[in-house]
Order: sequence, then structure tokens, then C-alpha cells
Amino acid sequence: MTHADEFDTQHSSPDLYWFIPSGGDGRRLGQPSRPASFQYLSQVAQAADVLGFDGVLLPTGGTNEDTLIVASALSSLTRHLRFLVALRPGLVSPVLAARLTASLDRITGGRVNLNIVSGSGNFDFEGLNLTQEERYALTNEWLGIFRALLRGETVDHHGEHLQVHGGRSLLPSVQRPYPPIYFGGSSDPAIRVAGEHVDVYLSWGERPAQVAEKFGRVRAEAARAGRTVRFGLRAHIIVRDTEEEAWAAADDLIAGISDDEIARAHTAFLASASEGQRRQSELNGGTRASLRVGKNLWAGVGLVRGGAGTAFVGSPENVAAAMREYQAIGVDTFVLSGYPHLEEAYRTAELLFPALGRPSPLFTPRDGLPLSHTSTPATEREPVLTGRFRSI
Repeated sequence: MTHADEFDTQHSSPDLYWFIPSGGDGRRLGQPSRPASFQYLSQVAQAADVLGFDGVLLPTGGTNEDTLIVASALSSLTRHLRFLVALRPGLVSPVLAARLTASLDRITGGRVNLNIVSGSGNFDFEGLNLTQEERYALTNEWLGIFRALLRGETVDHHGEHLQVHGGRSLLPSVQRPYPPIYFGGSSDPAIRVAGEHVDVYLSWGERPAQVAEKFGRVRAEAARAGRTVRFGLRAHIIVRDTEEEAWAAADDLIAGISDDEIARAHTAFLASASEGQRRQSELNGGTRASLRVGKNLWAGVGLVRGGAGTAFVGSPENVAAAMREYQAIGVDTFVLSGYPHLEEAYRTAELLFPALGRPSPLFTPRDGLPLSHTSTPATEREPVLTGRFRSI
């Protein structure tokens, strides 16, 4: 990579995704006040679409609505937005998953990204009881079959966990050979799967040096497989006009959580079978006393929330500078979220986008007039996809 390439990577605007709170939403952690009604999820998705986010992540799990169904419904209400939808190996067959993916990609006009979730423990309640090694062995088989099917191949596979005889996905996806595959995991088995199969390795927010170390492991595994992998970062965001306002908002977000709740959650997270979850919990130490783990990186969300537990906090300029540190180590996509998600989508677009060099969402790129003064609604603008999406 040349010096000019490094400068462009660090100073170009990354892809920015938002989050669909399909498990509920609210102004404070631990105090949900907005149920995940379709009307509310529609508001969040349409806001993200009009404001200029590149896509949205739909979370998966027992307390969230099904990602494929939600994405299918929301796609009809949006024009540009890409949908990062979860598929869970072991809970859906690779043949059925390939057919569902191809259908959704066609219905949305090629706006699907896939988030492969192997899980972080035994899923006895869902009929799946596997160790960590077994889960990733299953995922490895599953992705091999899934990718072959969407390439148009007829698959015969006789593996330890999966058997397919004459498997086919009869209708193709719009994106060829298949929609981009995202995947995360910090354990050695997860890193091996990432190197072998995925397009974008997605990490939860940790200190830049920790993230860089994981990226290096993924790059090495991908190189062994003759492949390259892109990188993304999943984190929350609290951006305000000033540093003081942002940090006050961060404190308020966890103001309603008791110390007992924090202690119980911390114990459970440290006992998790997920390496990534343990790493998130180690950042906050289970106490409010040491939550600033970087100049503008805060570990407070992970005190009680499983999964991504860190947030970028600060003024637009300082948050943008913090994000540039991750761009410098290879991140080209940030998957962000904030509480509550509707209002924070507007704050993030209005404050952060200009600091990152993206056009202000309050003005059209065509004539520079405020959106309220244009004759062409935002939903009627032509979609703008990055070059790497055009080539897929």
C-alpha cells in the first residue's frame, strides 16, 4: 500500500450502518419504553434511509423479531437502505437459507447483506447442543455449502454435521455470486472460519490495538486460503455538539442501572462461552469507575447489555478522529446504534456525517437547498452504492 493509499483510507468517508431495535427501545439502558412495533421500526428504517445511512443491522435472538421477515417488510418502505440480516447455521439448513437469501435479494433489488451468527453457547431450547469447536465446525460446513449453492452449483456434501444430496438453489440472487457475508467472533475457531469464507469480518469495539491484533489473525487465515477480507466495527455512538454534553448523555444512559444489576450481568458475561463477550466485559471491569477505555471510547453500554458494549462518545470532531484510528487499521464499515434509535439517527447524521466528510443530510447533493425546499423528495433520489457493492 502506498502512502497515498494510506491517506485515502484514513480520510475517506467509511460506510455507516444504523440499527433496527427489533427487541424494543428506550432513552436509558434497562428501561425500555418503546415496544418494537412495526410502526416504530418503520420510522427508524425510513429515517436511516432518508438521512443517508448505507444500511441497517437487524439483531437476532429470542427477544428480537425475525430478521428476514423484518427486512422483507421494511424494504418496501425504503429505497436505498441495505439490510444486514442474520442467518444462524444449525437452526436453518444451508439449502433453505440459500433460497431465502436469493428471494430476499431479488425482492429488495440487491440490498441484502448477510450476518452469519454461530451463537455463543448451547441452544438446547432451539434443538442445538454443540460445543464451541462443534459450532464453528458446523458453520464451516454450512458456509461451504451455502456459498456453493448461490454460485449455482449442485451440492453433494457428506460432513460431520451436515449431509446434502443434490442440493440446489434454483433462482439466483441479484448480487453475484451472493450477497456480502459478514461474520464476527474472537475465538481461534471463529477466526479460521472468517479467513476461509467471509467477505467482511465484523468486530465489536475494543481498543484499536486489540482490534488490529484480531484483524491481523484474520488476514493471515485469509491469506492461507488465498483470499482477502474487509473489516467492520460494531459500536454504539453518543455524539453531541460538545464533549461535555456527550459525556453527560453517556452518564445519563446508565443512570437507572443499579450496582447489583451491574454485578449480576458482569458475572454472567464473564462466564459466557463467547470469547468476544468476555473481552467486552473485561473492558468495563463490572464497575462504573473505569469506563473510559480510550479518549473517546466508553465501555458503559456493556455493563448490562450483551453483545456490543462500547460507544464512541464526544463532539463530532473528536468522534470522527476516534473513528479514523480504526479506519487506519482497516475498518471500512461502522455499524452504529444509539438510544433511542430514532432521535440518535438524526443526531448522528446531522453532527457526525459532516465531520466525516459525508454530505449533510439537511441538503440535497444536487442543488444545495434544504430538503424542505426541494421539489424531489429524498425517497425519489437515485441510490448511490459504493464501488465494492457494484462489483459483487
